[in-house]
Amino acid sequence: MIIIPARIASSRFPNKILADINGLPMVIATARRVETLDNVVIATDSGEVIKLAQEYGFKAVMTGSHHQSGTDRINEAASKLDINNDEIIVNVQADEPFIEPLVVKSVIDRMKNARENNEDIMITSCYKLIDKLAANDPNHVKVITDINENAIYFSRSKIPYDREECLEYFGHLGIYGFTKKSLQEFCNLSPAPLEHSEKLEQLRAIYHARKIAMVRVSSESFGIDTQEDLERALKYFKPSHS
Repeated sequence: MIIIPARIASSRFPNKILADINGLPMVIATARRVETLDNVVIATDSGEVIKLAQEYGFKAVMTGSHHQSGTDRINEAASKLDINNDEIIVNVQADEPFIEPLVVKSVIDRMKNARENNEDIMITSCYKLIDKLAANDPNHVKVITDINENAIYFSRSKIPYDREECLEYFGHLGIYGFTKKSLQEFCNLSPAPLEHSEKLEQLRAIYHARKIAMVRVSSESFGIDTQEDLERALKYFKPSHS
């Protein structure tokens, strides 16, 4: 199951999930990008988004307006849905209307493999090779992994430090996979000090010695945080490319 957290408020870009993406509201454009992969549910705090979802044929769940993160929002939605504890749940952000379905499928496939092999993994996510310009951008989260492709650390700083010339930097894509059980477990963990410092909630799992499995992917998509991001995305991802 894919759950899209759709908070209507946004300090940098008010109502951005309703912004027009080639004739569709952004949240609907995102849902349509991934609808062939699994059932899609939109988790929101907005009656307007509930109506939009119904209009376009997507299931939606009303959640509270108090949530601090999309993960907390999808956890509430999952608790209201009639699904088993081992059900795979993928969090796809509503501001990813150009995400490649293959990227999300890669996360789903890795989770299925972990479930079949009884791996003790709390979260599954993905990353891609980035250039030095992106590595220096604090809005572009970086990740380093171990030999088993489990995350060691995420940071807004450039990691690793290039005391000698570093040949590769890897950017984290904000696609998160859980089981219903591991999602509940994550949301019940106490916040980590580094989580507050970096403003990266996934550091909570690492702080509590839980594994985050990472999948390397190729992707040109990016999240839309500002009006400028939207204009850049619409220019780059013309309908013939989407």
